[in-house]
Amino acid sequence: MSLRDGNSEVEDLIAAKWRLVLGMDDDLIDSKMVRAAYSHPRLRVLFPAVSHGSLQLSRCTRIPYTRDVPALFRRMGGGFTVLRMNVPLRTEHSIVGEPETLEEAIALIVANLPPGCGSAIEGTADDLA
Repeated sequence: MSLRDGNSEVEDLIAAKWRLVLGMDDDLIDSKMVRAAYSHPRLRVLFPAVSHGSLQLSRCTRIPYTRDVPALFRRMGGGFTVLRMNVPLRTEHSIVGEPETLEEAIALIVANLPPGCGSAIEGTADDLA
């Protein structure tokens, strides 16, 4: 079920995860990045995760997560990097862009959402296949 289907359990799960990520200390994730992503309606319905200071978003709520939504990283020295975390090799990724502003980074993520991307579903990436 997806949020579009009105499944309140999935909505609650996604909302709870966003509350957790929004409440993380800045030494784990830049709170400005999290708030900017959460403020965009198309990103707010995805399942957030934090890894190595990056914000990652998934179209599903359980592992294995989808890796087709670009992830947001803060660049050393300023600006941001938006990466597509390629599957199946986690060591490979492709740079979608390196915008200077957070607003540009969020817009770049939204512009590069996978076709048909909507609300996250309860399940794994395999359930989307």
